[in-house]
Amino acid sequence: MKIKYKIWIEKDGKVIFGKGRDEILKSIEEQHSLNAAAKELGMSYRAAWGRLKASEQRMEKKLVETSEKEKSLQLTAQAKTIIERFEKLEKDVENILQTAEQDFKKLFRVNEK
Repeated sequence: MKIKYKIWIEKDGKVIFGKGRDEILKSIEEQHSLNAAAKELGMSYRAAWGRLKASEQRMEKKLVETSEKEKSLQLTAQAKTIIERFEKLEKDVENILQTAEQDFKKLFRVNEK
């Protein structure tokens, strides 16, 4: 038995952040390039760019900036904070669901007798 879930954050009914955007930003941080990040994630540049720009517009915050010295992309401090908080939320929910799973397993065993 497994409890399933998916978390994303919306504003006015439109996604502003979720697992996919988390992965895009983390890949940009590693690759220093949106094109390389998109390739690493198996998605088109256009799709990655569209999600990134949609999130920035809906949040009214810049998530990436161009490094003048290296001519590469880097995450803003705000983006790093959002990633940390989103991943903490995911871990917190996973912990709650693990406890709930154990409780349900016990309940279902009792009902099976």
